[in-house]
Amino acid sequence: MAAALALLPCPAFAQDPPPIAIARQGSFAVGGSVLGEGSEATLRCDHGFVEYQVPTDARPVALFLWHSSSTAVWQNRWDGGEGFQSLFLRRRYPIYLWDGPRVGRANWGCEDYTYKALAGRDQQNHASSWRFGPKWGEWYPGVQFPTHDAAAYDQAMRARYDEFDVIANARLEAAVAAKALERVGPSVLVTSSAGGLRALLAATQSDKVRAIVAYENPGYLFPEGEGPEGADSPFGPLRVTREEFLRLTKVPMQFVWGDNLDKSPLWQSRLEQCRAFVALINANGGQAEILLLPNKGLRGNTHMPFADMNNEAVAALLAEYLAAKGLD
Repeated sequence: MAAALALLPCPAFAQDPPPIAIARQGSFAVGGSVLGEGSEATLRCDHGFVEYQVPTDARPVALFLWHSSSTAVWQNRWDGGEGFQSLFLRRRYPIYLWDGPRVGRANWGCEDYTYKALAGRDQQNHASSWRFGPKWGEWYPGVQFPTHDAAAYDQAMRARYDEFDVIANARLEAAVAAKALERVGPSVLVTSSAGGLRALLAATQSDKVRAIVAYENPGYLFPEGEGPEGADSPFGPLRVTREEFLRLTKVPMQFVWGDNLDKSPLWQSRLEQCRAFVALINANGGQAEILLLPNKGLRGNTHMPFADMNNEAVAALLAEYLAAKGLD
C-alpha cells in the first residue's frame, strides 16, 4: 500500500522533453458579482479564474480544461510526467485552465460557506471516486498508477479543492464559464468528472463551444419529462427545457470511460445514464458517442485517464477525435 512506503524523491526522467514555445501566457478573472456595490464596503465575488498559455503558431480552436478536483490533474501525470496541458501545447492548441466560482483560485464566494476537514476523504478518493483499487490498501491489477511511488500517491491525494456539488453551484459555474468563453473564443471543453455536467450547461448558453470531450462525467442533462427517473441532482439527471437540450445536438460530444467500471456499482450506474443521454441526443439529430478505453486496448485506466501513466495514448485518442471533427 502506498501509505506504507517511504517517500521517494521526484522522478528523474530519462530524457527531458524539448522546450515548448509559448507566444503568450497569463490569467484573468471573469464574471462575478459585487456585494455592497455603490457603497464604501464592497466584495467582488463569484467570479471564475482562467490561466492560459498560447503556443507559437497556435491552432484557432482552444482546449478549455475543466477539472473537478484541481487544475493539477491537467498539468501532470501521476508520477510528475507531462499532463494534457503540455501534451496539447506541443500539438499547438491554446490551453485554458479553468477554476469555476468558489473553487481553487476563484474561491471568494458571494455567500458564506464552511470547509469541514473530514478524515476519510483519502480512502474515498482511492476506492470510490477515482477507482485506484477495490478498497483502501489494494490496487486493481495493472492500474495505470505508479503504485510503488509514495510521493506520487501523496501528490494525487493532495490534488483536491473543496467542491460545491449542488445544483445552484453547477448553474453558477456554467453561467460564468459561458462568459469566459466569450473572451477565449472557439473552444473544445475537455472535462473531468463533475465538470462534465457543468460544461453541458455552459454549452446551452454559449455559441463558442465547438465540442465537448468529457472524461467519466457522472451527470447529464435531459429535457423535462424525458430520460431517467429521479429528482434533479448535480450528478444528474438534471432537467432543462427542450430548447436548451436541443442546443446540445449541435455540439459534437465524446464521453470517455476508463477501466474496471464493472467493479464499481457507482460508476456503472453513471455509465448507464451516459448511454441514455447519448441515445437521446442522437435520436434528436446530435453527434454524441461513448469511448470505452479498454475497447481501444487501453487497460487499467482510472477515473482520470488524462493523468494516468498511459496518458500519451489517451491524448492520442483525443487528438484523433479532434481531427475527425475538423477541430485540429
